[in-house]
Amino acid sequence: MIRELKAVLFGNGTMGERHRIFFEKAGVRFLKIFDLDDLDRDGKIKSSLIDEFISKEKIDFAVIASPATTHYSYAKLCLERKVSVFVEKPLAASGACAQELVDLATRNNIVLFVAQSECFNSVFLNFRKHLKAEFKSLNLGARGAVDSVETPMRLEFRREHKYSARCRDVNVALDLLVHDLSLCLSMFSYENLKVSKFELYKNGDRAQMQIDVVKGTLAGTELSFIVDRNSEVDVRTVSVKLARGVGMPAFDYSVSLAPHSENGDVVHISDSLENEHKFFLKLMAGACSEWGRRAAQSAADAVKLATISTASS
Repeated sequence: MIRELKAVLFGNGTMGERHRIFFEKAGVRFLKIFDLDDLDRDGKIKSSLIDEFISKEKIDFAVIASPATTHYSYAKLCLERKVSVFVEKPLAASGACAQELVDLATRNNIVLFVAQSECFNSVFLNFRKHLKAEFKSLNLGARGAVDSVETPMRLEFRREHKYSARCRDVNVALDLLVHDLSLCLSMFSYENLKVSKFELYKNGDRAQMQIDVVKGTLAGTELSFIVDRNSEVDVRTVSVKLARGVGMPAFDYSVSLAPHSENGDVVHISDSLENEHKFFLKLMAGACSEWGRRAAQSAADAVKLATISTASS
């Protein structure tokens, strides 16, 4: 018989409720929901209140879906008490704080999982699968077919939506850009990347980033990112242009991570959230632990890139 998992939830807003409903359907029992009624004058939950409850009830994991600027403090409090954490993106508001949480989870040998659902989006996973097959067919590891091409590949990540009152406590880089940076980091090693351009516009709602792959078998690849949370359109796309060599047509392909219906509404990929929840429960059961540690590190690396020194416009 599978042991019943006990959890606590921080923040019962839109995402908190979605996470809670799924986990409850999977048999998780929530013993406490910390929400608006538990906030002090500074808008935070008292550490003593959390500590007393967790120590008394022996919680298995915490779901953190509170405002982004509180993720670090709540996650640290739980991880220090050896309570596993499922936290909404971004992991923290700074690269240093994000790395601290990853290191803390590793030292205490507990699960730290960042809910960046696009990494579990079946459309993206299929796109990545075909792109990797294209790499293999061109033998890009040996660089033979593209030696004469100055830039063998260009990838563009674009994510825009109309104004929403949600997630306004952080800028667009920590709100939206981290999604696409995580997708990028599932294909390229953080150590092989160099940010060549990052413009964060003064209102904090639009940003552009250019990253160059400077090491490894795919050195020379250019990655561009466009994010806007006050746009006139709803767009989530990944596009690739790959030179195939002399006499061969270029590989030019684009996918929408959130397709549109006939009336123009965004159609969300339902299995993205389901897949991330299922994977987290596998981690809690002791499976895929090494993959889980790499995913947590990738989430921290995404925050590092999203908070790199900027040139505002």
